[in-house]
Amino acid sequence: QRQLVESGGGLVQPGGSLRLACAVSGFRLDFHAIGWFRQAPGKEREGVSCISSSDRSPYYVDSVKGRFTISRDNAKNTVYLQMNSLKPEDTAVYYCAVHSYSYCSAYVSPRNYDYWGQGTQVTVSS
Repeated sequence: QRQLVESGGGLVQPGGSLRLACAVSGFRLDFHAIGWFRQAPGKEREGVSCISSSDRSPYYVDSVKGRFTISRDNAKNTVYLQMNSLKPEDTAVYYCAVHSYSYCSAYVSPRNYDYWGQGTQVTVSS
């Protein structure tokens, strides 16, 4: 059964850190790029980051560059999103998704992803 399960969300103060994990089952993780998206209330789903199957040149949306780091552990079938220096505007439900290809083609478009997790809530507030 193909499944993605996100974890690691929660409530954190501005400037704090969280590490999200995306556990993937039913896929060969080394065959697919994996993306992270987020969706805040009343807003469209936004592509945040993507990592290719070969770990080359991860992509980040400008608003998180220098603060977020995506990584993968193929042996554990898990992809991570380390989020540092969090801001209130980072508050959203975060989703991971399996890309149709092994590379991050047009990674910000949800249409390029075939399977999605259920999401994990991240709230940045004092």
